[in-house]
Amino acid sequence: MIGYLRGKIIEISSESALIDVQGVGYEILASAHTLSDLQSLLGKEIIVWIHTHVREDALQLFGFHDKEEKHLFLSLLKVNGVGPKMALSILSGGRPSDISNLIEAGNAKGLSSLPKVGKKTAEQIILTLKGKLVSAEDSVKVKSEAHTQITSALLNLGYKSQLVDQFVAGLPVDTPLEEGVRKGLQTLSGSLS
Repeated sequence: MIGYLRGKIIEISSESALIDVQGVGYEILASAHTLSDLQSLLGKEIIVWIHTHVREDALQLFGFHDKEEKHLFLSLLKVNGVGPKMALSILSGGRPSDISNLIEAGNAKGLSSLPKVGKKTAEQIILTLKGKLVSAEDSVKVKSEAHTQITSALLNLGYKSQLVDQFVAGLPVDTPLEEGVRKGLQTLSGSLS
């Protein structure tokens, strides 16, 4: 599968862009927002994130200017009744962060104002995706906050910084504060200075 393309934008239409990658022209389907972003970069070398969609009668490339939009597109594909073209239409109706906020707020009325989204589809999107749209950036932020709190607690209890850092680095991403401190006490007991 193609993960991204790096090349020059040759042409942009209302639904797609043509990218020249070392003499080969790839047509990518994209949201209105991505196409708008790419319009200002016409003739310049860019990177476009790609989702390759294969059907028995077609191979289509869907392009995204940023990873957040691609992540939301892939999430929308998990919703019953939402295919790639519909997902692109939805993404054309708003920025990924705005659409994610509507989903997390359970705002079916707001979602149904997006292109090709009726009331039932909006409810299905909320049912399928609410609470599951954590971007990679957010999970790193959560990890660093939890690990920082665990580190701080163990240092305040008198454990050596180097030992605490080694212990915390080995903790799973989703370790809650209390559990991390408890495991730290068990693991580091006897190493007080």
